Amino acid sequence: MIDWSGVFPATTTQFRDDESIDIESTQRVIDGLIKDGVHGIIALGTVGENVSLSADEKRQVIAAAKEVVDGRVPLLTGTAEYTSKLAADYARDVERIGVDGMMLLPAMVYQAQPREIVEHYRTVAAATDLPIMIYNNPVSYKIDIKVETMRELAEIDNLVAVKESTEDTRRIIDLQNAFGDRFAIFGGVDDIALEALALGAQGWVSGLTNAFPAESVAIYKLMKAGRTDEALEIYRWFMPLLDLDTIPTLVQCIKLVEQIMGRGSEMVRAPRLKLTGEERAYVEAVTKRAIETRPTLPADLQAAA
Repeated sequence: MIDWSGVFPATTTQFRDDESIDIESTQRVIDGLIKDGVHGIIALGTVGENVSLSADEKRQVIAAAKEVVDGRVPLLTGTAEYTSKLAADYARDVERIGVDGMMLLPAMVYQAQPREIVEHYRTVAAATDLPIMIYNNPVSYKIDIKVETMRELAEIDNLVAVKESTEDTRRIIDLQNAFGDRFAIFGGVDDIALEALALGAQGWVSGLTNAFPAESVAIYKLMKAGRTDEALEIYRWFMPLLDLDTIPTLVQCIKLVEQIMGRGSEMVRAPRLKLTGEERAYVEAVTKRAIETRPTLPADLQAAA
């Protein structure tokens, strides 16, 4: 059973300079996050460069993630395939590998219509007993799973959670009003994470947690404890970095910050390229400023981390 609450980073896939997957480094990144207190791991999401990996590579990464997580926290796999059949095949395979759940995008072949979205989710859900988080990210993937479509998806038993990445916090209220506690709702956009938690989201699927896990977990714990002022202080400090989660080069940005923090490598797989010029300089400057002004976490949360 997954406790659908807390901070679940979408972890990075680590590459060597020749773009081959560095399994040992990928496991080290995941292990570090768990030791720093995150509540779950989502491997092979957007930040994990899912669609840049071959079918065999995806399964290799998930098996390695399963090995290093070793039951300490729930392990989910991002699922982003171009057909429903490929997604269903993947669901069967990762269930055999032993993941705890899936985070499932609509099929990515084109801008699907609502009935096609429902059929895709129905097909994949029928292929597995795993609990599934619906991943709604219309900004990046141009498909918006609206409340009307969610009414049909609510009839599928193992669709149990939603990562809501519309960048519109009103959608959280809409989902709560429509479905009560039928779905666990996670905020999916880093720079409105506190707002999502304030509105009752149970968790946060995060990118910048890869670089600053302790601060991310502290924001979550403080919000859940009603200590909003303390959470807001950390959030304000964090915001220039969190804003990097909402731009087209979010993967490169997050991996560069992760590298600066000594937690991973900025290497990405083409067609993505490492940041250069003004964009790189900006990310480096924002990270340097964050390091220089890094807040001291409340004593009780330091002990917890």
